[in-house]
Amino acid sequence: MNSYLILLIIALYFGLLLFIAWLTGRNSSNEAFFLGNRKSPWYIVSIGMVGTSLSGVTFVSVPGMVRGIDMTYMQTVLGFFVGYILIAQVLLPLYYKLQLTSIYSYLEERIGRYSYKTGASFFLLSKIVGAAARLYLVVLILQHYVFSTWNIPFGVTVVISIFLVWLYTFRSGIKTIIWTDTIQAICLVAMLIVIIWQVKDKLGLDMSGMVEAIGHDPHFRIFEFSDWHSTQHFAKQFFSGIFITIVMTGLDQDMMQKNLSCKSLKDAQKNMYTYGFAFTPVNFLFLSLGVLLLILAGKEQIALPAMSDDILPMFCTSGILGNSILIFFTIGIIAAAFSSADSALTALTTSFCIDILGVAHQAPKQAKKTRLKVHLLISVLFALIIIIIKEVNNRSIIDAIYMIASYTYGPLLGLFVFGLFTQKHPRDKFVPYICIASPLICFSTSYLVEKYIGYTFGYEMLMLNGLITFMGLWLLSIKHQTK
Repeated sequence: MNSYLILLIIALYFGLLLFIAWLTGRNSSNEAFFLGNRKSPWYIVSIGMVGTSLSGVTFVSVPGMVRGIDMTYMQTVLGFFVGYILIAQVLLPLYYKLQLTSIYSYLEERIGRYSYKTGASFFLLSKIVGAAARLYLVVLILQHYVFSTWNIPFGVTVVISIFLVWLYTFRSGIKTIIWTDTIQAICLVAMLIVIIWQVKDKLGLDMSGMVEAIGHDPHFRIFEFSDWHSTQHFAKQFFSGIFITIVMTGLDQDMMQKNLSCKSLKDAQKNMYTYGFAFTPVNFLFLSLGVLLLILAGKEQIALPAMSDDILPMFCTSGILGNSILIFFTIGIIAAAFSSADSALTALTTSFCIDILGVAHQAPKQAKKTRLKVHLLISVLFALIIIIIKEVNNRSIIDAIYMIASYTYGPLLGLFVFGLFTQKHPRDKFVPYICIASPLICFSTSYLVEKYIGYTFGYEMLMLNGLITFMGLWLLSIKHQTK
């Protein structure tokens, strides 16, 4: 019965998304696909970006993180907020001044063509792996609770999921996504509140009792100042949060493409401030839900699964919180997952078309044909990567995504910081070698330091990676060159 119910919810949900795609996809063009004709209302973009940032990984992984690291993830979230302010004040004015479609075009103007292609390539690698990892978690849940009932292979489930995302994005891209993501973000937050309310009732608490229970629980530990060796130390988490936001939002075509679709720089900045402000309490609610689930498990003597990512799905699908909660969980997880996947697919298509293939120099009809082919190709690649991730995954997905970002976004961070804050001009043809060497040096450093000193790098690896790239560019700069 549960599998049929979930299938019905999925059908109704995607029916709504396809209807929105039909409304927004009439008379579509590459300009609409890439930038929404630069007419997107900032407040709609802001709401949708909440859903894009949270994703299915946040919905599932963040509550489960509480068991292992308490609520210390909030230190990173506080860093996120500072990062959003820096993006609004430093990066958005630059992007709007240059009227960019792909943000990596800046690197060509500032440094050179090799730097431009290298930056875009690192984004493509980072985004497709990260987005596939996010979607993988949701597909795994759908496979376990729906499609395995009919003995449908995991690979087929992946293909169906990707096909649904492709179906409502291939016509108008960003023009459609800003509206579908808004609906999905509202669904996500609403379902989160409903689940928290259900857990509260299960514990027999009123609102004040729930707040008190969370505040007095041992897992309600937000700050870690004492242990420098801990990956949860405040300095590591807070400053990592700032730089993670800069690279995974400000230097990410996916997130910036939505901002660039706003009518003006002022609107884009309002969108970034609003989105950044809303992101903090939403993450706090996810972590609070994690505390409540652990309290309920202790009270009812419920055995928790070994993987933290499985804690929330177990509560929502086992009947512990009541049968109706399955409906809300399904809506929330689908909304969170596909609001991230659809924009990632669109951003990857945009970057590959603009940065790698140069469709801006093609005739409009030919450019549109190229974009449709690329969109389909990346969808297929998405599916293949998800299948590979299933074979190798052995850690919390959200942790894995941030660690991947530390290695792949680091060179992007170094490139943009060098371009923005120096007047030097590195030898452009050597830039790809620097950007490839930097993650390799970081990986070797991490291994040796942990082996001989006992220090474990966390997300601060991103800052080290960016610094090595920056220093490499500095050392290979041409003296006294003017441009």
